[in-house]
Amino acid sequence: MMTVNEVSKLTGVSIRTLQYYDNIGLLKPAEYTEPGYRLYDDAALERLQQILLFRELEFPLKDIKDIITRSDFDKNKALEQQIGLLELRKEHIENLISMCHDLKKRGVKHMDFSAFDSSKLEEYAKQAKEQWGATPEYKEYAEKSKDRSKQDEESVMKDFMKVFEEFGTMKEKDPASAEVQGQVKKLQGFITDHFYKCSDDVLFGLGQMYAAGGEFTENIDKMGGEGTAEFTYQAIKVYCGK
Repeated sequence: MMTVNEVSKLTGVSIRTLQYYDNIGLLKPAEYTEPGYRLYDDAALERLQQILLFRELEFPLKDIKDIITRSDFDKNKALEQQIGLLELRKEHIENLISMCHDLKKRGVKHMDFSAFDSSKLEEYAKQAKEQWGATPEYKEYAEKSKDRSKQDEESVMKDFMKVFEEFGTMKEKDPASAEVQGQVKKLQGFITDHFYKCSDDVLFGLGQMYAAGGEFTENIDKMGGEGTAEFTYQAIKVYCGK
């Protein structure tokens, strides 16, 4: 058994992120000690490895949870893809190192940008996503985003985070007030329009993730100020009748 601190040092995943994965049911420890400390066994570490692979492929955490809990999930296939992804990254880095050595010898006037080409890496990630992306939400997101440029995608995310910035200006209000509930409806509509159909059940699940700590909470609180993620969750709870 390993403690959460030992797992963090071994994997490079922060303690806060591991706690967050536990809170949303993505990675549960093998057991808890009497004082409540998390302990991880080999099976938990194997699952963490699978999670990190799909994070490298930029899958949303909700989709990762759906994928790795499927009855037909192929662990060996996932591991092979992780190896393939790492080998391509290694090749990409080695090309960049070689380019830098060449520049040092021949001077900066030697123009060669081939080492910056990451198309093989991107194509590999695309193929892996197509193989695993069987959740309805991911399929819908892929369909809606397929024609977006990187600039378009950045613009969508910027507008998405503005919704939370607006939540931040409402923190002194009652989460059940008409204005705040209207903001929740706006959030739900934005997700449906730009990502995937956001039913009340999906929205409530997202709200739980927003307030569970980790990356989501940090980003939302950064936009709206401390406590915005929790406030948003409380407003979503009212909206969804929970």
